[in-house]
Amino acid sequence: MSRPGTADLVRVVVDLTRCQGYGQCVFLAPEVFRMREEVLLYDLDPPAGRRDHVLRAAAACPVQAIHLDWRESRNLPETKPGGSTYEGRIVIVGGSLAGARAAGTLRREGFTGPLTVISEEEGEPYDRPPLSKQVLTGQVAPENTRLPRLREVEVEWLAGTPATGLDVAAKKVLLADGREIPFDRVLLATGTRARPWPDEAEAKLKGVHTLRSAQDAAGLREALAAGPKRVLILGAGFTGSEIASVCRELDLPVTVVERGSAPLVSALGGVIGDVAAELQRAHGVDLRCDTTVTSLEGDADGRLRKAHLSDGSTVEADVAVVALGSVRNVEWLEGSGLAAGVWGVTCDAGCRAVDINGLVLDDVFVAGDIARFPHPLYQYQFMTLEHWGNAVAQAEIAAHNMISDQAHRWPHVSVPVFWSSQFGVNIKSVGVPTFADEIAVTQGSTAGHRFVAAYGYQGRITAAVTFDQGMWLEHYQRLIEQAAPFPSENATPVRVPEKLSATAEATVVVTGHDPAERRVSLLLPGGRTS
Repeated sequence: MSRPGTADLVRVVVDLTRCQGYGQCVFLAPEVFRMREEVLLYDLDPPAGRRDHVLRAAAACPVQAIHLDWRESRNLPETKPGGSTYEGRIVIVGGSLAGARAAGTLRREGFTGPLTVISEEEGEPYDRPPLSKQVLTGQVAPENTRLPRLREVEVEWLAGTPATGLDVAAKKVLLADGREIPFDRVLLATGTRARPWPDEAEAKLKGVHTLRSAQDAAGLREALAAGPKRVLILGAGFTGSEIASVCRELDLPVTVVERGSAPLVSALGGVIGDVAAELQRAHGVDLRCDTTVTSLEGDADGRLRKAHLSDGSTVEADVAVVALGSVRNVEWLEGSGLAAGVWGVTCDAGCRAVDINGLVLDDVFVAGDIARFPHPLYQYQFMTLEHWGNAVAQAEIAAHNMISDQAHRWPHVSVPVFWSSQFGVNIKSVGVPTFADEIAVTQGSTAGHRFVAAYGYQGRITAAVTFDQGMWLEHYQRLIEQAAPFPSENATPVRVPEKLSATAEATVVVTGHDPAERRVSLLLPGGRTS
């Protein structure tokens, strides 16, 4: 239901993977949108008096990248006349981006039945990308990153109530407060959390931070605003690199320690990683690659003072950010019978969960960062994608399929897209760069940090990465979808680190003799079975 006094309010979220820098929004609403080189900056919670300007800017966007209402799902096929006729009770576990998007899509497609959203965090869902960018620089307050208008999608909202179990047979979600929430169909979208520093005592030192939630961002912003003598960042993935960029923008000394050979190497490969390393060092980052932090040391007051590195050196710092990736929030599903583990929750291309026996379930769906699904474009390999665009697209597909019969369900075959803004450069990727054996620069020059690089596997294009050349992204997306030939001239090995398969840890035990009785159990640590 609509909240009183909110008729003139509008919240803005821009899908920056789609944004191509045309700038119409900047012209029509300059108080809300602005360009810095090729990077679009915007006010997520503009004043009510700018509402009409924002609406005109959204309408004029040629790629429809400006989102104002989560009930308005873009680029979805037309639904069948009359909307959904499904009348069961739907429960969504997870109230962040994927869960919020799914709730809006369900209502948009005509679902009028009972809808419950369970969220571990208090308050309304918020957009996470600004947390490592505008929030840390002080341009946007953490409380102004809320997603648009979820409260106006008629749902039963259970905030601050984590789920602790799923009873698939009884169709109930178990909550930490003892309640049991019944469902006819359920969507699992519990996302990820920041991977903590493994030593609990060191992790509790004052000045040691992670970044995942709005609360994390507020604490880190306060620490950076205090003017630390040096910031230490553990990990040079996208989050760590973006935080390093903010530190240099704030003129703070920063040291980045990365286990791999270069920043972003695990996501984009060694060729682009070398460019990223050059970019960081050119902006004054003390970058230490092929190195790890072995321990953090505090003073008598429990405040961080230095870090010890694997090469024997030390770094004195009073703020450290642990940016070592994420952990999927799936522990609550232990014993549920789903094929769930550190790799995520396995599902089919229609987002239906798979149980431990490999059978597809019709009433349990998965979306977002925890979904492990087969992608036809990449030889049906199972993958999990922790990207903003994937969370949105997959949530829309899952929501549609939850209220559709088999004949009208859709597969999730969107080409993955991702973006990052760091050191004044707008980095975008389409496809899966790690699914490649060759790379070639097809436009521009890596020396100028303005180029397009295409990735190829067995002679076809599988991905592309752009540095300040975002307008080429849709062109390469079409080439990927068409299995276009890879331009092999001047190609070099992509240098993607070998990855261990998370499912290598999945050991199962088969029991029973009769085909009707044979079942699989997951062997857990300590010899327990699920």
